[in-house]
Amino acid sequence: MRLMRVWIPIKFRSLCLTAGLACAAASASLGAGQTPATGQTPLNRQFQAAVTLYQARKFGQARQVLNNLLQQDPKNFEVNELMGLTCAGQGKNQEAGSYFAKAVRLNPQSAEARMYLGTSLVALHHNAQAETEFKKAAQIEPDNYSTNHNLGEFYIQAGKLNEAIPYLQKAARLDPAAYDNSYDLALAEIETGQYAGAKTSLQQALSHHDAADSHSLLAIADEKTGQFLQAEGEYQLAAHMDPSESNIFDWGSEFLLHHTLEPAVQVFSRGVQLFPSSARMEIGLGIALYSRTHYQQAIDAFCRAIDLNPADPRPYMFLGKTYDISPVQAQAVTDRFSRFVQLQPKNSQALYYYALCLWKAFRIQAKPADLPKIEDLLQRSVSINPSFPDAHLQLGILYTQVHQYPPAIEQYREAIKLQPSLADAHYRLGEALVRSGKKDEAQQQFQIFSMLHAKQLAETEKQRREIKEFVLTSRSQDAGKP
Repeated sequence: MRLMRVWIPIKFRSLCLTAGLACAAASASLGAGQTPATGQTPLNRQFQAAVTLYQARKFGQARQVLNNLLQQDPKNFEVNELMGLTCAGQGKNQEAGSYFAKAVRLNPQSAEARMYLGTSLVALHHNAQAETEFKKAAQIEPDNYSTNHNLGEFYIQAGKLNEAIPYLQKAARLDPAAYDNSYDLALAEIETGQYAGAKTSLQQALSHHDAADSHSLLAIADEKTGQFLQAEGEYQLAAHMDPSESNIFDWGSEFLLHHTLEPAVQVFSRGVQLFPSSARMEIGLGIALYSRTHYQQAIDAFCRAIDLNPADPRPYMFLGKTYDISPVQAQAVTDRFSRFVQLQPKNSQALYYYALCLWKAFRIQAKPADLPKIEDLLQRSVSINPSFPDAHLQLGILYTQVHQYPPAIEQYREAIKLQPSLADAHYRLGEALVRSGKKDEAQQQFQIFSMLHAKQLAETEKQRREIKEFVLTSRSQDAGKP
C-alpha cells in the first residue's frame, strides 16, 4: 500500500509502506474444529483463499470471502487487517481506516497494523492522528526498518525534514541496501543544507544500486559545495545512463550556469534532436547560442520555444534581448510579441518588448514609426510595473526623439532612481539636460556615466542571474511532476 507521492522542492521518491501480508497470517487460528487430514480449519482455508484473491488484486471477490469470515468471527485481528488492506486496494480509505482501527484495538502491539492505520489516516488528511500511529509503531519495534522508514517518510510528506532525517538515518543503518530510503535521506539532507551527509547517503545508495537519479542528486550536492567539475561529471553520468529530457537538460544547464558555452550548445543541440517538443530545451539552446554571439540561430531557437509554449514568458525575455542586439527576422519576432501581448495583456515585459520590436522594425524598414502606439505600450508597461527601469528608459528615449525634454528627463530620473548603475540613462539624461539649458547638471551626469566603467561587467552579471533563474525555475518545475 502506498501513500501519495511526495513532492518537496526536488522530487522525493514515493512514501511507501510495506503492504505485503505475511504468509504466516494465512495459517492463523480462526476457530476450533481443525480437519485432521490437513491440519487446517475451514475458516483457515477461507482466509487463505481471501489472501490469494487479495494478492491477485481481485479485491471485490476477496471482500466477499472476508465479509463471510467477519460474520463468523468479527473480532479476528487478521481478518480485520486484511479487510482494511482490501478496502485500501479499492481506494476506499474511509472503510479501510475503520478496519485498521479495529485491528489495532484487537492487537495494540502490532506495529504493522499501526502503520496501515497511519497510512489510511494520511490518505484521509488526518495527519496528527497518523503521526501518533507511526510513532507508536516505531516505539513498538524500534529496530525495525519499516517503522523507522515510514515515520521518516511521513515527516517528509509533512514538510518536517529535520524531524525526518534521524528516522531515515536509522532505517539506513538497519537496511543499507534500501535504495529509496537512502535517496530520500540524501534529498532531505540537501534540502536542509547537510551536504556532506547527503554525499555519504548517496554513495551508500550508489554502492547498492547505480542509478541515474542518484548521480543527478549527487551533482546537486557537488554544486552546492562548489565542486562544479564533479557536478558536471555526475550530470553527464546521469544523462548517459538515462538520456531523459530532465537529465539532458540538467547536464546542459550545468554548462550554462558556469558559462562553458560550446559544450552547452552541443548538449542542448542533442537535447533538441531527442526532444523536439521541449520548449525549455530550445530556450537552453537559445541562451547558449546567444552567449556565443550566434544571434541568428539564437532567435530561431527562441522562436521555436515560443511556438511550442506561447504562454511561457521566459523565451520572450531572451528573444527581446537577442533581437535588441541583432535585429534579424523583424516580422517574425514582432508577430510573436504581438501574440504575447494578446495572451498576457497585463504583462509589463510583454508590452515593453512589443513596443521595442515595433520601434526597431520601423527603423530597419525605413518607415515612419507608429510612435503613439509605441508610447501607449510603454506607458502601459510602467503603469503595470512602475519599478521597471528599462521601460522608463525607453519611454525617455521616445520623448527625446520627439523633442519633449521635460517628460524625457522625468523618465530618465525614474530609471536612474530604480537602477543607479544604468549608465545609458545617465548619459541620455545628460543630453536632455543640455538641450534644456542645464549644462552644469548635465556635466554631473556625464561624469557619472564615465565612472560606470564596469557597465559591461554589470550587464554580464545581470545576464548570468537571468540564466540562473531560468535554470532553477526549469529544474523546479520538472521536480514538481510525478
